[in-house]
Amino acid sequence: MFPINLDLGRLSVALVGNGEATLNRLRQLDGDGAKYVTVYSEDPSADLAEQAGDRLHRYLPNSADINAVAVMFVVDLPEARAADLATTARAVGTIVNVEDVKDYCDFFNPARVQRGDLVITVSTNGASPRLAGRIRRAIENWLSPHWGDRLGELASQRSKWRESGADMKQLVRLTDDYIDRRGWL
Repeated sequence: MFPINLDLGRLSVALVGNGEATLNRLRQLDGDGAKYVTVYSEDPSADLAEQAGDRLHRYLPNSADINAVAVMFVVDLPEARAADLATTARAVGTIVNVEDVKDYCDFFNPARVQRGDLVITVSTNGASPRLAGRIRRAIENWLSPHWGDRLGELASQRSKWRESGADMKQLVRLTDDYIDRRGWL
């Protein structure tokens, strides 16, 4: 697996499912700033329908719907239906994640800790989401909320160093010195 972070504020997303897990994923996507989310659900819960609003389509996506998005999440559907959707996604070039079914996933959702723009992720490539979650909680306990502010401070300094002509090698040294002087690590 090759780890990447996707900017879902730029990419179109299809979310397919019916129940509580689908609602949780939609809340996560909304909270993460996903702007172009379409929800497909044959039998949405009342809460899912409310959260989705006018983004809700009360059917499963067809190949044209899937082709129109960059990323598709499939949650809490019977495995046979999820498999069909994953096959269609691959055929049209859409990357897909079928929650908790590793064989149908082109990517995995890592457990993550976020402090402002600082994002630390943990993945087991689908082998044990529970282990990834436990490690994430350990990191959360260690990584204080101040790290978001620290990153902002460091980003501001880095911008000033770049404006003054620092090259990449100098940026590395200046950054390390800055972190060390403050005793952050």
